[in-house]
Amino acid sequence: MDSCIQELHFSHLHIPVTINQKFLVHPSSPTPANQSPHHSLYLSNLDDIIGARVFTPSVYFYPSTNNQKSLVLKRLQDALGEVLVPYYPLSGRLREVENGKLEVFFGEEQGALMVSANSSMALADLGDLTVPNPAWLPLIFRNPGEEAYKILEMPLLIAQVTFFTCGGFSLGIRLCHCICDGFGAMQFLGSWAATAKTGKLITDPEPVWDRETFKPRNPPMVKYPHHEYLPIEERSNLTNSLWDTKPLQKCYRICKEFQCRVKGIAQGQDSTLVCSTFDAMAAHIWRSWVKALDVKPLDYNLRLTFSVNVRTRLETLKLRKGFYGNVVCLACAMSSVDSLINDSLSKTTRLVQEARLRVSEDYLRSMVDYVEVKRPKRLEFGGKLTITQWTRFEMYETADFGWGKPVYAGPIDLRPTPQVCVLLPQGGVESGNDQSMVVCLCLPPSAVHNFTRLLSLNDHK
Repeated sequence: MDSCIQELHFSHLHIPVTINQKFLVHPSSPTPANQSPHHSLYLSNLDDIIGARVFTPSVYFYPSTNNQKSLVLKRLQDALGEVLVPYYPLSGRLREVENGKLEVFFGEEQGALMVSANSSMALADLGDLTVPNPAWLPLIFRNPGEEAYKILEMPLLIAQVTFFTCGGFSLGIRLCHCICDGFGAMQFLGSWAATAKTGKLITDPEPVWDRETFKPRNPPMVKYPHHEYLPIEERSNLTNSLWDTKPLQKCYRICKEFQCRVKGIAQGQDSTLVCSTFDAMAAHIWRSWVKALDVKPLDYNLRLTFSVNVRTRLETLKLRKGFYGNVVCLACAMSSVDSLINDSLSKTTRLVQEARLRVSEDYLRSMVDYVEVKRPKRLEFGGKLTITQWTRFEMYETADFGWGKPVYAGPIDLRPTPQVCVLLPQGGVESGNDQSMVVCLCLPPSAVHNFTRLLSLNDHK
């Protein structure tokens, strides 16, 4: 394998975890929710679209600290109580109102949920902490018997602190995507961490709700087809080969030079193409994945979707600094299986680039109106690969609660949604200025060898 691409391996292990206590953390001083018994908050169609009706789980590992467990827990709990004053919506709950729309409401027994746990293992027993490992699932709290995708009447922030025998600990967070997108989550996490580190409330920027900015137009104006949300009948073997075969989670570290090489190949095949590294890498991963899965029939249309941050593309809509809601749109590139495997990398890269550039304020408003009219009720997986870019977030810098940067910050288990590929920054204390990224995705065991070969450009065209 190209030395610039490294297949990463994680330990298959069982982590014994004992839950010690669970408790609700309330805002430490009065908020607007206390001033009215019927206080509720509007969520935009970007916030409550079906794809945002999930909890995003992530875990952060901190090596040995000299603090006692009770002091670590108290620092995290006190800081969370402080931060939940400006971020008080995270202490509420979700309910459905007319037409299946969601809103945030508040009541006496609400708040964020914190869980304290112990493991009889040391962090060193967990193997490589730089590679997301499904075995870490016990480090994230789920209610026993909790149904998949349950968000109504649930705490919107669930944080489990697990202490290891070495003195290190993990912070496992589940954050409801309806309340914030990745950028908003980083803003909240940064405030919580800075408050814990300094011992005084720090909000920079000051959070604002303002979800009414993205209210649908009256009447709604849907100007684009929004293929990303269309129910497409699964006529290929793609979904079955992924969902029926117990897919494996695979991760690859890809150095900056290799990413540049892929971009160079794409641009070299078409002198008129000027693309981003993401465009070329997304196209390369998509093609390699489809070829390795040997998708049939060849005339079937496939979709690649990925989130685009629209904050920088707003023109007439004005967002105040500190807005932490969802301002992302799903871009969608489409291609038949035949074209994807037989056309050049540059042609696929152009499809990705066109999809990315299509996302504008106008596209976002059309999407908001589309959701208003159609209100999609289920996640559509037909012929789809979704790429999620965690590379855009300063997770390691953000998550310093006073015990230094985490040795790992990111997701855990992709297998419940095997058609999602995550791009992670190469983090960790030792990474320095390393601009490698880690590509994590799911593959049937039979496709792993081929995918690894294709990703490594061993037969590019």
